[in-house]
Amino acid sequence: MAYIKRHLEETVMKMSKSFSAILLTGPRQAGKTTMLKELSEREAKNREYVTLDDLNERSLAKTDPALFLQMHRPPVLIDEVQYAPELFPYIKIYIDQHQSPGDFWMTGSQIFPMMRGVQESLAGRVGLLHMAPMSQRELCGAGLIPFSVDFETWLAESAKSRPVTAPQLFERIWRGSMPKLSACGDLEPEQYYASYISTYIERDVRELSGEIDALKFMNFITAAAARSGQMVNYNAIAEDADLDQKTCKSWMNILEALGIIFFLHPYSNNVLKRTIKTPKLYFYDTGLVCYLTRWSSAEVAMNGAMNGALLENYAVSEIMKSYQNGGKRPFLHYYRDRDAKEIDLLLEENGKLHPIEIKKTASPDKRLTRVFKVIDKSPLVLGTGGILCLAETFSAIDRDNLIIPIWMI
Repeated sequence: MAYIKRHLEETVMKMSKSFSAILLTGPRQAGKTTMLKELSEREAKNREYVTLDDLNERSLAKTDPALFLQMHRPPVLIDEVQYAPELFPYIKIYIDQHQSPGDFWMTGSQIFPMMRGVQESLAGRVGLLHMAPMSQRELCGAGLIPFSVDFETWLAESAKSRPVTAPQLFERIWRGSMPKLSACGDLEPEQYYASYISTYIERDVRELSGEIDALKFMNFITAAAARSGQMVNYNAIAEDADLDQKTCKSWMNILEALGIIFFLHPYSNNVLKRTIKTPKLYFYDTGLVCYLTRWSSAEVAMNGAMNGALLENYAVSEIMKSYQNGGKRPFLHYYRDRDAKEIDLLLEENGKLHPIEIKKTASPDKRLTRVFKVIDKSPLVLGTGGILCLAETFSAIDRDNLIIPIWMI
């Protein structure tokens, strides 16, 4: 299976020169271990690899972490480190004694439970990174560009890019962005995602929450997928899945902890008091959404009732990946007030607030930008706006609002 270059490579190597430990989190099968093994082969350090999926290694790491580190001396790559948080205090001791950059590379697929142990033991000593499934720019072999609403950036990109049609874009949305699907062209998404849910997601949820009813969990994650790009409604999801709200919220938090979903929180401040407080729900991988909501082909997904939500989920997740792959924290929000006025995305950058709409149209017009005026009262300066859409080429509505094709981001 051919290795596909990941944008995070440069960030990992740069951080490895500054931090004694690197922790790379993200969902299973996103390519964390594959990338770090690839980078290990390029190093001149002869880095050892050990996985805590191995029950013998896991047992040793939990019961005698000091001996574990004697047997697996740095530089070392420790895979699935969330299974032995007992290691973190001993890694701290080693780091404090040796002060050697890049000694520990670690991966973990349970983000938040593990982070508590990391923050308690390794604060200031570990570089934290997140890997999502592949971005479309990685799949196309294009360079990393953390998203911005910058005229010169997209003008330069448009000069060297080949336009992608709406059917081609929905093929990307429908097929998804998991590395194995990308590397194996004859692997059907339905086969892959059915196995992915039962082999990885259900197992991890069971580990974090105890026994689960597999049918109810499938109903739950399907109900969540059907509401991607919408404000979270725990009551409706729980009702669809025949769950109580407490379990629904618990499972949703676990999906977030596993790197399957993320939330976009509403923008608000003391001036904009009429804003809604509920976050919106997105999946990192639209292929999983299409599988769960039973869209049998890219064409059916493009013409179906969820096409706008799928497109929005895809655009927002691509923007999120562009920041994470550069090791940056994205300052992304959405806006909705009690008068139902809504802006799909607000990007806070350099003291400016950039409003962005995401639309399934190839010919956006100025009417789409009228809603941007609702944030005039924000203490931040209103920056350049953007319409992310199905246009084939980069252009502008006026000097304050750009038209950015989604296939370019």
